[in-house]
Amino acid sequence: MLGEFEYLLMTAAARLGEDAYGAAIRREIELATERRCSIGALYTTLDRLEKKGLVKTWMGEATAERGGRAKRMVQVTAEGIRAATAFYEAVRRASRDVSWEIK
Repeated sequence: MLGEFEYLLMTAAARLGEDAYGAAIRREIELATERRCSIGALYTTLDRLEKKGLVKTWMGEATAERGGRAKRMVQVTAEGIRAATAFYEAVRRASRDVSWEIK
């Protein structure tokens, strides 16, 4: 089963599609969670997900806006889609009939 941050990273990568790379994924996670996302934690998690076969990465073209540095591009694999779907469904089932209203 995925962890919360793994799921957030994969969801951001899926949402971004062909524009999924480290800095853009980080921005998506920060917008969604309203919390700071460490770039170190992002790349450590990305490496772990790639070893599990849940994402694949490759180096994109160097870009002028990044001072000639290449972007590490990210794509969720079919196995990653299955794992993210299973995680989402587990949270949905576990949350059934639960109200988080403060009374």
